[in-house]
Amino acid sequence: MRFLVALFVMCWAGPLAAQEEGGQPAKFRIGLFGFAAQAGIDFSGDDQAVFGATLDVGNLYGERLRMRTGAELGIGSTANTYVFNGEILFRFLPDTMVAVPYVGGGLGLFTQEQCDSAGSCPAVWLQFALGFELRIRDHIAWFLEYHAEDAFRRNRLFVGLTTRRGR
Repeated sequence: MRFLVALFVMCWAGPLAAQEEGGQPAKFRIGLFGFAAQAGIDFSGDDQAVFGATLDVGNLYGERLRMRTGAELGIGSTANTYVFNGEILFRFLPDTMVAVPYVGGGLGLFTQEQCDSAGSCPAVWLQFALGFELRIRDHIAWFLEYHAEDAFRRNRLFVGLTTRRGR
């Protein structure tokens, strides 16, 4: 229950932009700044189609270092898989550019159907992300992302659509 309350506050409270001296906005901000929907494939031998969604929930030290949470559902093998993750992404260029490459990493909580019979379930995984966004409108972009999970033991490729709210 506490988790749901915390998630509600993070998503709906809006950005908590503190003020530094001189009235300039602080570089650390928490709030719901955007979201993405994605689809892809898992190349680790499970023959799974993967679907997911992410929330852009904060900026660390400016707008190029971002916090992101997400969930992924893998279907098509003997057992459906679920990954809930939290990541920090570094964007190499500002959002005003047409193409923005990024790299990041974080942790993911993995589980699957029939988890009690699987030996390595649930598990915490080390994750890595490498991708780029291609802007199609001011706050909307297509993206292509390679997502390595379980310390590069699982490899997923995603394509999706992402939004970022304006200032």
